[in-house]
Amino acid sequence: MLFAANFEYYAEDPLLSGRCAAAITNGVQSHPGIGTTIKHYACNNQEDNRMASDSILTERTLREIYLKGFEIAIREAKPRSIMTSYNLINGVHAANCYDICTKAARCEFGFDGVIMTDWTTTNVDDTCTASGCMRAGNNVVMPGMDMDHENLRKELADGTLTLDELKRCVTRLVRVILHSDCYEQ
Repeated sequence: MLFAANFEYYAEDPLLSGRCAAAITNGVQSHPGIGTTIKHYACNNQEDNRMASDSILTERTLREIYLKGFEIAIREAKPRSIMTSYNLINGVHAANCYDICTKAARCEFGFDGVIMTDWTTTNVDDTCTASGCMRAGNNVVMPGMDMDHENLRKELADGTLTLDELKRCVTRLVRVILHSDCYEQ
């Protein structure tokens, strides 16, 4: 399932994109043990300089244009995972954005699956960290580099990342694994 830069969307219309994503997700997930990942969440609308671009937009624009397709797909099809985008949203890396990862996806849209970062998201600069991703609501930092492990250990030790926050992330990951058939092999 692909929600990426605008030229890769199903359509510019968030209703059409959301309904198409939901239909494909429902079809794929009708097979036991198989799940989908919808991406790139959110505001990923350029290919060049994706890791440094900053989507500056109003709350209304964010919700009516950029989050609406994801909301429809999540509510109608319950995908197993979401991958965040590289870009910043109003100055905050999407993977470190509590407002879109937890408030919107989890609390408002009812998403209960795994949220993961795109590859090497935390390798861009010091403002996007593995611990920040976990606090925002991500469960997996891809690919999980040594610097990410060090960051998690450091912030667990100094209390800026709590054990409860980490356990919440791991619990969601285990729940999705149990929905798959991979653990039985």
